[in-house]
Amino acid sequence: MTTTLELLAPFSGPAIALDRVPDPVFAGLMMGDGLAIEPLSPTLLAPCSGAVAQLARTGHALTLAADNGAEVLIHIGIDTVKLEGRGFRPLVAVGDKVTAGQPLIEVDLDAVARRAPSLQTMVVIANSEQFRFPRRAEGLLEAGRSHFLTLAAREAVSPRESAGGPERRGEATVRHEGGLHARPSALVQQAAKRREAEVFIEFAGKRANARSVVALMGLGVAEDDRVAVIASGHDADAALADVIEALQTRSEAGHAAVAPAEAREPVAGYLAGVAAAPGLAIGRAVRLDAFEMPLPEQGAGEAAERAALAAALRRVRDAISSGIDAALRRGATAESDIFAAHLALLDDPELLSAAEADIAAGRGAGFGFRRAVRAQCAVLAGLGNPLLAERVADLKDIERQVLVALYGEPEQGPELFDDSILVAEDLAPSELTRLPPGKVAGIVTAAGGASGHVAILARALGIPALVACGPSALALQPGQTLVLDARAGLANPQPTPSDLAAARAEIDKLAARRRAMQASANAPAITVDGVAIEVAVNIANADDAREGVAHGADAVGLLRTEFLFIDRRDAPTEAEQTAAYQAVLDALDGRHAIIRTLDVGGDKEVPYLQLPLEPNPALGLRGIRTGFAYPDMLDAQLRALLAVKPLSRLRILVPMITDVGELIRLRERIEQLAGEMSLSERPQLGVMVEVPSAALLADQLAKHADFLSIGSNDLTQYTLAMDRCNATLAARIDSMHPGLLRLIAITVEGAKKYGKWVGVCGAMASDPQAVPVLIGLGVAELSVSPRLVPEVKSLVRGLSRRHCEEEALRLLALGSPQAVRGRVTELWPGV
Repeated sequence: MTTTLELLAPFSGPAIALDRVPDPVFAGLMMGDGLAIEPLSPTLLAPCSGAVAQLARTGHALTLAADNGAEVLIHIGIDTVKLEGRGFRPLVAVGDKVTAGQPLIEVDLDAVARRAPSLQTMVVIANSEQFRFPRRAEGLLEAGRSHFLTLAAREAVSPRESAGGPERRGEATVRHEGGLHARPSALVQQAAKRREAEVFIEFAGKRANARSVVALMGLGVAEDDRVAVIASGHDADAALADVIEALQTRSEAGHAAVAPAEAREPVAGYLAGVAAAPGLAIGRAVRLDAFEMPLPEQGAGEAAERAALAAALRRVRDAISSGIDAALRRGATAESDIFAAHLALLDDPELLSAAEADIAAGRGAGFGFRRAVRAQCAVLAGLGNPLLAERVADLKDIERQVLVALYGEPEQGPELFDDSILVAEDLAPSELTRLPPGKVAGIVTAAGGASGHVAILARALGIPALVACGPSALALQPGQTLVLDARAGLANPQPTPSDLAAARAEIDKLAARRRAMQASANAPAITVDGVAIEVAVNIANADDAREGVAHGADAVGLLRTEFLFIDRRDAPTEAEQTAAYQAVLDALDGRHAIIRTLDVGGDKEVPYLQLPLEPNPALGLRGIRTGFAYPDMLDAQLRALLAVKPLSRLRILVPMITDVGELIRLRERIEQLAGEMSLSERPQLGVMVEVPSAALLADQLAKHADFLSIGSNDLTQYTLAMDRCNATLAARIDSMHPGLLRLIAITVEGAKKYGKWVGVCGAMASDPQAVPVLIGLGVAELSVSPRLVPEVKSLVRGLSRRHCEEEALRLLALGSPQAVRGRVTELWPGV
């Protein structure tokens, strides 16, 4: 087998670093390392010789098994699987032998570009852990002729430059919330894998390979702990910097939608546990007992067992990657993040080396892999850290998937009732996601916690879950009826007929309320005294717009255009922008849309703009300031917006306006561009009120604007001088602060002077307690997430505008957000 492979450019076009493509799965190297290209030629050519190992049904992707063992995955475009094959014509079939430069797939570039977010094509090595990448192409390439990527087998070249290679040392303070648990460890692993170096983390007398998620978790590093970082080899300096940055870049512990819950005190006759996902359910117990497949201890020979394990890992890797893709297409970011962490665990060198050691000793692949996983489970369980102990379920999930890939399912899955309550020691995420959600009424586990991955998924799926109930949960018998009240942290395993009747009545009441809200979602939200409030949606793309319409949204209250600009090497073209904006308008079935001009800077980076490093980015070059600093980019976006049809349904929103001069300057530029484009119509132009000066000058702004929209997230942080990304201040950053309410009142009064309306597009609009206050202050539009539209409309219909006005004025005199919320609870207890 050759140790080096030279890949040729599969298309003509500019090379693009993989971490710049607008897809987090590829950019995060979850599918493997490699390179991307922007196609300028219509035929995909084989970058090397090999066999077609996989060809997507829709023709948008294939995998070549190269002669040197590399698995070369080529994925044409972003989200092109949704095109169902339109624009792709495969010229080869699975099993075909191909040579470098041979045509593989013909692509209708125009048709695909009109329907897909991007044509950027990713070429990744699925088994990239086996290779180095000593050379990657840059600049404009010619299909079938230009060098694209060089692979070198890792067996031939060690990560160390030599025995006496450079060694670098440094220190880092771990800033990840909860310390080095699964997802932060995966981020560190990705940083270490980017470089040709060996990197180790030392803490409390223990050392871990930075490429090993389980070894990193096994260190037991907590948030704000100080660790040593040691890098050696060819890229030691760069590797040291990358890993230190990954350790010190803050991330949240999870995607919890609720605060960490405490276990309920025991109640006689009930199961008590931690409310991991709220809700009420009646169901019958379905036991999901621990996965213990009988395994052969002795193998069929080292070569055969190694090959079997490699094939099983590849199948599981493909399945997890497909799960990530599917989750991202559904917008299920919690699910995709969990599976990404599983992908990192699957390729963990500590697990693989331990399994291979058992295989070398004559044991079977499955036996060795299980022993490796169980050893790491014991380490994590013994650290005394609940967050890390909860990762044991993830490791066992990986174990189950690999063993099934090796030997097949030992038996059919559990027989489900229509109202199944899953009962287990603990539950693996893949077990939950492969069950039909319509038959899962609830979850009860003996182990686990509110920050576990199953808890996160349960909240995302709306399934009530009670965890950490202890051994008594495992005494539940299959088919046993129980009432699960995860809201109260209790389950009733022996409900009486009256208990069941009361629970059913409550469930029916909640369900009826949800149905009623959805049934009337398309009707306008009109207060009891006849005032119409527009309920719009905050979105990022056309799919979000369609979801908003399905939930009854009156309009789009905020389209964030950043999604078109970030995570890429170059700015989107005018045509690309216009297509994206037009797709949103087309999805709205006649409704209007507010589209915000680019808001980057601060915590949103765009590499190709080369924004200056700033000591306080939130107070630096961001929003319209960035647009004025890059006028060509601003003009391109304005022209793209002016090209949509009909312009009467478009409202342009400008972020970070601080005074009327900025607004006049922008309106004049829009007039100039519209004149150059010979347009007879003009879109409305609005100001995003997110700094105190804009609120205080609302009357001046309203004279030249068509509407004002309050961005409550930023207005809150700038008013209170509290960074909204600072977790230690999170409990104090409250948009119901009387100071902020006074600014909103000033904004509305200033807009009224010129007959202009005011909306709210920040998180405050989704806060049920804030809704009556905002209506009382004179806000005419609330923009929320799509699924909240029916609830907010229902809430508005139960309010009196006159009563809200009277009480809102009194709230302005209170001294704290706590006092405001307390009074709101008294006035409107239903919210």
